Amino acid sequence: MGASSSTEKKSASEQREVESLAASTGFLPMLQNSFAKLVDPQTNAIPLQSLPQVFCLNFKNLDCEAPNFPDSFLGLLDHLGESIVELFFISEKGGVSWIEFLSGYLRCCGRMPSSVALNTLLRVFATAFTKAGLPLTLEFESSVDDCKISGSFLATDVRMLLWMCWTMLWDSRTSRCKKGKENLCLPDVSHLILSAVSSCTQVDSGLNLWDCDISALEVELPVGKFLTWALTTVPSLTDCFTQFVIARLQSSVSSEQDNSEPSSSLLEIPPRDVCDIHLLTHGRAWAISLTLSGTISAEILKPYLPSDSDGTLENLLYRSSLHGRGLNRFWSNIEGYHGPLLFLVSATSGDLHGDATSNRKWIIGALTQQGFENRDTFYGSSGSLYAISPTFHVFPPSGKDKNFVYSRLHPTGRAYEPHPKPVGIAFGGTIGNERIHIDEDFARVTVRHHAADRTYQPGSLFPSQGFLAVEALISEVEVWGLGGRTAKKVQASHKKREELFIEQRRKVDLKTFASWEDSPEKMMMDMMSDPNAVRREDR
Repeated sequence: MGASSSTEKKSASEQREVESLAASTGFLPMLQNSFAKLVDPQTNAIPLQSLPQVFCLNFKNLDCEAPNFPDSFLGLLDHLGESIVELFFISEKGGVSWIEFLSGYLRCCGRMPSSVALNTLLRVFATAFTKAGLPLTLEFESSVDDCKISGSFLATDVRMLLWMCWTMLWDSRTSRCKKGKENLCLPDVSHLILSAVSSCTQVDSGLNLWDCDISALEVELPVGKFLTWALTTVPSLTDCFTQFVIARLQSSVSSEQDNSEPSSSLLEIPPRDVCDIHLLTHGRAWAISLTLSGTISAEILKPYLPSDSDGTLENLLYRSSLHGRGLNRFWSNIEGYHGPLLFLVSATSGDLHGDATSNRKWIIGALTQQGFENRDTFYGSSGSLYAISPTFHVFPPSGKDKNFVYSRLHPTGRAYEPHPKPVGIAFGGTIGNERIHIDEDFARVTVRHHAADRTYQPGSLFPSQGFLAVEALISEVEVWGLGGRTAKKVQASHKKREELFIEQRRKVDLKTFASWEDSPEKMMMDMMSDPNAVRREDR
């Protein structure tokens, strides 16, 4: 009796503990409903054979931005569900009890350090990878989530990991909006892979980062350096897994309602050929979102994930090939937008000898936390610079200076300026020595070495940047608004007010003017015609 009572007290204490931890994540009611939906009433546990179906992935239509799509990736997805259950939902009696169910959820989605969350993601990937019969050299010292990992990755392994994370993110968004349930578009992640390769290995001169075949890369990435790269460059990568687990458990509650086939009109996903003509493609948008969190991350991915919104490119505020080049055209499209903005520049630079055949195309970007202002000084509270193509890197604020943004139009109402300030757009550095400077015609961009900039963290914005300033020809400029519908409404009201003011200034009320004889213009013309004439002042 004493032993039985002690066991019951221990079980009740353990249950209260895991329920408290689950409640801290905000999903305890959902977990209760999900367990009640999946549990077998006779055993009061979830059958082991049914739980993997909750996390099973099955896509009938696949589309990929990148060439050479490997068929082995589908095998990886086929073993994802059983790998999750095998690793985290550990059962002792042939079924998953309530305590085991909560414990498994906490191991996937509980509060944990970023390093532990990344270890958890790699364990899922390694298990599914091995079950699919694919070779992988990762080794985990123990079954503990924060155990030491040894081994290395190949470039193709990194691609499979990134695609698995994207698929989980895509599935979690699909389950929310009920659109595109059987479709999957895989992004081109070569810029992320090359970022990991250049950060984790000693890249020699023989590796051409401008034109590199990922499938042919045989370089090995030590797992320790890869973990460091992932935590610093794509810190939100683990969120793809946690969002997937939560979304699948939520959908299990309403599985009966979701069995109906969605209508064809709801399966309309933004066409890839429409979205990818822009600088912000699927893969680039996802890479930038992995450096962010919250609503900004969701806004940047809105055009490329299934959603219930009808405007697929509503966040695009300015595109030079569409709206026209130059600072004035740019300003007319972004003025009045008070919210985060993503500024992208595509440019082409040649080598030091001016050989046109060796011209290199690259894309850089800047994220601001507020709209642009017409000022003759730097401003801003925060922001980040991005090297986007051919390799991806992020340069957040360094905390040493606050010269985040500079944007200035030609001054009006001034005949002469003794010390004129430059006209254009810039990020980082100082006036006249900016880290990135775009001229007023949007024809050229100048990129300087990070030594001239104390605002953003150091690093090259494109491969082989060097110490000298690089001047390149601009191919395209894009600006995307990430402030949501509220920022768009504020901008619309601002434009409407400006149009009203312009219309009012165009209308001339003749009754407000005095007669010609009393006008100052008449007096000035009389003085010019006969300046020596004696005029008496009326008193």
